[in-house]
Amino acid sequence: MKRKTLLSLASLTLLASSLVPVAVATPPRSPDIEETCELLVVGGGLSGSAAAYEALLDGKTVCMTEITDWVGGQISSQGTSALDERATQRSLLYYPRGYLALRTAIEDHYNLLNPGACWVSESCFMPYDGHELLFEILEDAADAGDGTLKWFPNTVVKDLEYNAEGNIISAAIAIQHKPAPDAPPINTFTLSETIEDTYRYEDSDRFEKAIVRFVPQPLDEDEPPRRSPNWYVIDATETGELIGLADVPYRVGIDPRSYLEPSSSSETGDPYCTQGFTYTFAMEATEEPQNHEMPEFYPQYEPYYSYELDRLADFTLVYTYRRIHSMKPKEDLPGNVREYPIYPGDISMQNWTWGNDYRPGTAEDNLIYTRNQLAETGQLEPGGWLGGLRTETLRRGEENAIGYFYWLVRGTTDSQLGDGVKEPHPNHRYLSGFDSPMGTAHGLSKYPYMREGRRIVGRPDWTHRDGFTVWEVDISQADFREDFYRINLLPKEFRQLWAVLSGLDATAVAAREIPPEDAERRMRSTLFPDTVGIGHYAIDFHPCMALSPPEAPGNYERPGERRGAGRAFPFQIPLRSTIPQKLDNLLVAGKSIATSHIAAAAYRVHSFEWSAGAAVGTTAAFALENDIAPYELVDDLPYPEPQLEALQRRLTDNGNPVVFPNTSIFNNTWDSWD
Repeated sequence: MKRKTLLSLASLTLLASSLVPVAVATPPRSPDIEETCELLVVGGGLSGSAAAYEALLDGKTVCMTEITDWVGGQISSQGTSALDERATQRSLLYYPRGYLALRTAIEDHYNLLNPGACWVSESCFMPYDGHELLFEILEDAADAGDGTLKWFPNTVVKDLEYNAEGNIISAAIAIQHKPAPDAPPINTFTLSETIEDTYRYEDSDRFEKAIVRFVPQPLDEDEPPRRSPNWYVIDATETGELIGLADVPYRVGIDPRSYLEPSSSSETGDPYCTQGFTYTFAMEATEEPQNHEMPEFYPQYEPYYSYELDRLADFTLVYTYRRIHSMKPKEDLPGNVREYPIYPGDISMQNWTWGNDYRPGTAEDNLIYTRNQLAETGQLEPGGWLGGLRTETLRRGEENAIGYFYWLVRGTTDSQLGDGVKEPHPNHRYLSGFDSPMGTAHGLSKYPYMREGRRIVGRPDWTHRDGFTVWEVDISQADFREDFYRINLLPKEFRQLWAVLSGLDATAVAAREIPPEDAERRMRSTLFPDTVGIGHYAIDFHPCMALSPPEAPGNYERPGERRGAGRAFPFQIPLRSTIPQKLDNLLVAGKSIATSHIAAAAYRVHSFEWSAGAAVGTTAAFALENDIAPYELVDDLPYPEPQLEALQRRLTDNGNPVVFPNTSIFNNTWDSWD
C-alpha cells in the first residue's frame, strides 16, 4: 500500500555552488530534487487540505506545499480555530465528508466539540490541535484510498514553467527552507522578518534552502498518450499567489458599481481596498495581576483600538467570544455572554475588528500587490517572485496585534466610544513560545488570517462576456428597492438588476413588460448548472480604512463598504469559478475563486473553503481518469454536459453536497434556510 511520504531538508543534498546572487544573474533553476505527482497542491490550508483529502481517497499521488509547517490554515497556522458556521446548515450537519470528519476528530480528541466554551462558534479549540488532527485525517485518507501524500512544509513556489503553447504548467520550482547551522528554530521570527528570505534561492544566515522541481508523474508504459493535461496544479494559497505569479486575469479589491455589484462603494473600483487581515494571538487569564511592559510602538497604534460599539463594550464579551480553552468547558453557561465566567487558566484567541485587524486601503500601504505593483517591483520577472505581498504592511500588522494585547490589559482609551469606556484588565498574560497555542516564539500566528486575496476572472461564456464571476446579486438578501439603488444606478441598470433578481419574471422585466417595482424578487441564490459545492455565511465585512496608515488618529472605515454586508442565501460553488483563463491545468480553490469583492465576504469561511477544495480535488482526479480538461466540462453550457453531470454525481455519492435540499428554479423561496 502506498503511504504518506514526509520529505525533510535533511534528506536533500544542497547544491550551494549553483546559487548566485539575484543582483548578479537570474537565479538558478537547477533543482536539488525532482518530485513527481499527479496533483500539486500549493497551500496547505483548509481548501488545499480538502483537495488533497479527496484526491488521496481517489488513489492519487499528491504533492502539497505550505509556507508554514502546519496544515489547516484558518484552524491552525492562522490561529482562527473557531469554526464559522450558519445555524441551519450546522443543525443538519450538511457539510462535505472531510469537514464532518474534522468536526468529529475535534470532538473525539477533547471529548466535546467546544472545549473553549466560546460563544462565536459551536467549536473553539487549540490551533496546534487543528494541525495535528487534520494531518491525521490526511494520513487516514492516504491509507484508505491507497494514495500517496508528499508533504513539503516550509516551502514556497518561486517560478513556473510552461509548455511551448503556454497553456500548460509543465513544472513548478519551489524553495524549501530549514534553519541554517547555529540559527534559531523555525517560527522564531515573525513572517515579516522572514518572508522575503524564504522566496530567495540563496542560503542566508537564517535558512538553508533546497530547490525542488515538481513535474508530472510519468505515464505507465502501457498507458496510451493523453489528449488532456497529465497533472494538475491547484492554487490553494491564502492570497492567490499562483494566479499572480502566472499572471492570469484576476481582480483585487473593490469592483466597480454595476447592476451585478450594486452595493459597491466605488463607481470605478479600487484595487487597494481589500478586507483587513489579522495576526491572531492567545492570552491566558491569571489569578494575580501581571506585569506588562508597554511596547515601544504602542503609542503609534493606540489611536486605533476600540470596542467599536456600545453593545460590544465589555471585556468579558470580547474575551469569551473566541475562548479556545476553558477550565470548565462543560459548565452550564448563562444566556448573557457578558456574564460568562472567566477562570484562571482560560485561554482566549483574539480576532477583533477594531483590535488586531489591520486594514490598509491605499496604494501606499495595501498588503496584496496589484499586477501593476508586481510589475513595478520586478516580481513578474524571471526569478523575481517574492510572494506578492508588501512586507512593511505585514510588519505593521504584527505590531498592531501586539499593541492590541497591551490595550486589552492596560489600555484606557477607545477610538470610537471615547473616554470612560475602556478599563484595564491586568490579570492576563500573553502566550508565546513553541509550545504555546500559536506555536511561535513571538506568540503571533504563523501566518495572518486572510479574508480576501486575488480573485480570478473565469473564462468568458454566453452569460458572462467579460469572464465568469459570482456577483453580489447572486447571493445577497439585500433590499435592492432602497433609494440608494434607484439613485446610484442608471434606469437601464436598475431594470437589469431586477431582471436578474426576479427569477421567473426575468424575461418580462428585461422586455419592459413588467416594471422593476412590480417584479417578484426571488428569495434564493442563483442556481448554477455547474455547481460542485455549497456554502452559507453572511456577507461579513472588515472594511479597509480610508487613510494611510490605518492606525492614523481619526482614521475611519472607507465610506460605503459596509453597505454590501448582510444576510446571504445559501449559495453554490460553480465549477466555472475555479477555472482560470489561459492555463488548462491550473485550478483555483479557496478564497481566490471567481467571486466579486462583496460575494467574497461570504465565500471565505471554514466549511466553504473545505467544500471548494473538495470540489477541485475531485475535479482534478476526475479529469485525469477521463482524459478531459476541466474547462471542457462546462464549455457547452447551458446545453447538457454529460461528463459534468457524472462529476456532480461522483461528488454527491462521495458525501460532498453540490446543492442544498429542495433546490429548483421553481422554488423561489428558501425560507427554511434563513
